[in-house]
Amino acid sequence: MIPQSGPRSSFHSLGACFLFHEAGAYVVGTINPELYKFPEDKSETDFPDGNIGRLWFSIEYEQESERLLVSLIKVRKLQPPADSCSPFVKIYLLPDERSCLQSKTKRKTLNPQFDENFVFQVSSKMLLQRTLKFLVYHVDKHKKHHLLGQVIFPLKNEVLTDDNKLVIWRDLEKENLEPPSEYGDIQFSLSYNDYLGRLTVVVLRARGLKLQEESHAVGVYVKVSLMNHNKFIKSKKTAAVLGTANPVYNETFSFKADQTELDTASLSLSVLQSIKGEKTLLLGRVVVGPFMYTRGKELEHWNEMISKPKELVKRWHALCHSM
Repeated sequence: MIPQSGPRSSFHSLGACFLFHEAGAYVVGTINPELYKFPEDKSETDFPDGNIGRLWFSIEYEQESERLLVSLIKVRKLQPPADSCSPFVKIYLLPDERSCLQSKTKRKTLNPQFDENFVFQVSSKMLLQRTLKFLVYHVDKHKKHHLLGQVIFPLKNEVLTDDNKLVIWRDLEKENLEPPSEYGDIQFSLSYNDYLGRLTVVVLRARGLKLQEESHAVGVYVKVSLMNHNKFIKSKKTAAVLGTANPVYNETFSFKADQTELDTASLSLSVLQSIKGEKTLLLGRVVVGPFMYTRGKELEHWNEMISKPKELVKRWHALCHSM
């Protein structure tokens, strides 16, 4: 899904009060929804099977004041556990998961309209290493919170300037509620285009990594290697994400692979940690491929990719340390 440029408006003319937050983030009062009307498109009507909701938001960065302006616009087609739904949204700027900003609760609606502004204080130097995380909850009649879905949005690929407000929508994903595996887990998508003979890997994120040293200087990256008959063909790697055991990447890599090679080819994804001035350490690895090399979930992922040409097939995999 391609981010859509939306209308531009000034956050200084909204007449809202400012509530300061000790973590360098704060809420700005409500906004005028008329400023955020954009052309009707299929994003309002075209929902795939199994969809659990869709969230719209906008982002803008003020260079001089070093403020990230986030507008939570709306959510559509929520799928609550009960008949009624009273949703609200928590917003995090990862890797900081200790503090968040929270929207107001909308009563009894599957299609809440929020139109609320939030501000995170973040330096331009650190901005592109940050990731926005939206958690959508439902409050039941006993005041208990139920997580309905999440949106993870890395900022590293965005052009964020004073005069460039991006209006974006993303489908909600279910959060992986299972505890991390012993060495952590990695999520990635696979796709094969039989016409072009192209194998595509989208490295999405990892979680629960066992870092050898936890500090902001520690960089974690993923190396993706294409093998054939266990012989190395080519490798590519993501940019390093600093200082977190739950890095988000969203990076896409493509390899040339003829359809006749899919029975003998395999992909190795290695999660590596680099410490300044020291050697690189392997945190974990997973191999996906045909029956010749894999079993279980790794084999299922490979076979599903082949059975659904040109479609991105997304899965989580447990990392192993010795393979």
